[in-house]
Amino acid sequence: MIHFVKGKLDTVSENMVVVENGGIGFEIMVPLSVVPSLPQTGNEVKIYTYTYVREDALQLYGFLTRDELSMFRLLITVSGIGPKGALGILSVMDADALRFAILADDAKSISKAPGIGAKTASKLILELKDKMDFEEAVTHVLDQGQAEAAGGVSDGGMAANDAIQALVALGYTSTEAVKAVKKVEVTADMTVEDILKAGLKNL
Repeated sequence: MIHFVKGKLDTVSENMVVVENGGIGFEIMVPLSVVPSLPQTGNEVKIYTYTYVREDALQLYGFLTRDELSMFRLLITVSGIGPKGALGILSVMDADALRFAILADDAKSISKAPGIGAKTASKLILELKDKMDFEEAVTHVLDQGQAEAAGGVSDGGMAANDAIQALVALGYTSTEAVKAVKKVEVTADMTVEDILKAGLKNL
């Protein structure tokens, strides 16, 4: 099992990178969302990987964070969703947005992924919903540079929870709501209304 590959970024294409380490070029399949965050070729990069082994194939799938890798591992436990399908889902939404989509029964957002229909998206939600925790999902959102300012989940986190739920109630998808709140610099003294107003400006 190869947990990660660290080395010089040699090649970048739409859904694949090659990382050179010790004179060996590792070809790694990546979601589209990873590509914009990669350094320029020739620079060092660290890719967390999942090794997929079949009788006729040995393939590495890679992500820039352990969180995305963990979500990928969860997705491929769903029958009918292989590594290619999981990669497609993580190409159209990040791990945080996917958590909220599952918790909000938002099959519509998940089914935007290539090769994932409404039926498969609903099945994914059914199988993974019990493995998701709303508060933990919000913690992940706040951890993206906001946790300290928000004073942890107990203060800013609860307000962020309510703001996300309010946006969903207003008709936005959970994915849109999460992305909007993620962009808000939440502070401990902000009310739900403050976060909601700021979030709406991001939509």
